[in-house]
Amino acid sequence: MTFQDYLDIFRNRRIGAMLTLGFASGLPLALTSGTLQAWMTVEGLDIKTIGFFSLVGQAYIFKFLWAPLMDRFTPPLLGRRRGWLLVTQLGLVGSIAAMAFCPPHEALWALAALATLVAFLSASQDIVFDAYSTDVLRPSERGAGAAVKVLGYRLAMLVSGGLALYLADRVLGWPHMYLLMAALMSVGLVTLIWAPEPDVPARAPRSLEEAVVGPLRDFFGRQGAWWLLLLIVLYKLGDAFAGSLSTTFLIRGLGFDPGEVGIVNKTLGLAATIIGALFGGSLMVRLGLYRSLMLFGILQGVSNLGYWILSVTPPHLWTMGATIAVENLCGGMGTAAFVALLMTLCNRSFSATQYALLSALASIGRVYVGPTSGYMVEAWGWAPFYLGTVIAAVPGVALLWAMRNTVHRYEAQAREPAEPAVPRPA
Repeated sequence: MTFQDYLDIFRNRRIGAMLTLGFASGLPLALTSGTLQAWMTVEGLDIKTIGFFSLVGQAYIFKFLWAPLMDRFTPPLLGRRRGWLLVTQLGLVGSIAAMAFCPPHEALWALAALATLVAFLSASQDIVFDAYSTDVLRPSERGAGAAVKVLGYRLAMLVSGGLALYLADRVLGWPHMYLLMAALMSVGLVTLIWAPEPDVPARAPRSLEEAVVGPLRDFFGRQGAWWLLLLIVLYKLGDAFAGSLSTTFLIRGLGFDPGEVGIVNKTLGLAATIIGALFGGSLMVRLGLYRSLMLFGILQGVSNLGYWILSVTPPHLWTMGATIAVENLCGGMGTAAFVALLMTLCNRSFSATQYALLSALASIGRVYVGPTSGYMVEAWGWAPFYLGTVIAAVPGVALLWAMRNTVHRYEAQAREPAEPAVPRPA
């Protein structure tokens, strides 16, 4: 494959749609979490009320419960995937704009209801976007597509997070900032006009029962299904452990100023993640899925040694920056390959439900390592803990090596031309 072939992959409409739809997918998240918390804090609400608002994010955890509906039913416009994206994005534009007219002190319950609605619609948009990317990207494009998805999502989080706080505080005020964020959702709506349909549309489930049971029957009917689930849990486990207490380590363990940590984490860390995802996606075109997963998985684990080095050497700003840059670079590469793996494992007829289930399973490590990490640091100290995060990466890499033939088989099947999916007569 020539260099021009690499460029052509990143230039096509399918990859372009990943960038702008990824931006639309990432934009609402901070508006119901960190940015909303900042608004309530500035307005002087008590800490219990602010903490209660964190519950609106539960929709992202339980989104697999209504994913079968989005596999089963097709809206009247733009097909099964783009149609649902149109519905969810129109709802997000309206509900985010409505939040602007509900100041926390004056309309708290209305704000809570709207924040819950935004989170629900955002989680639903994520379901359909993941399914659309699984359906529309060709196997050779999945690495690049995953990288560009990460790029769009991260840029949106920066806009609705740090930039939104600055605009609300210094330029526009909170209501007008939320109106601007609602307007920015139009990026996704404009994209839907030219975003392509899959080369071979997949058959939708014939009934709601098939939409619920079919994805499970399809996945667990495969050889090595349970080992694949274990691989999904373990692959980024070491990465999750390393990141679980990194901010606390840098501030409390090493004594860095919170401002320094914030600037390095939010700017250098974000840039390194984006570069890592794009670089990893480019390498995947050449290396293929299995070799990319193996190489990036090893790099993820080894990069955790940077935190161990920080814990046993005198703290310097440049060593902190180097550690965060390397760890996020390798983590971004691993994320690109991991997202491509999830796409490869999904049956396109049930891609909304299967991707939602697999991504929920993948989040187990990220969600539940926090309490465990705290106990480990308390018992061992920082240096042994970060050596432990390197060891925690080993089972995922070892299981990947043991399952190399299985991953190669799925990779080869994904390259085979799909047959048109025609509904069978009832």
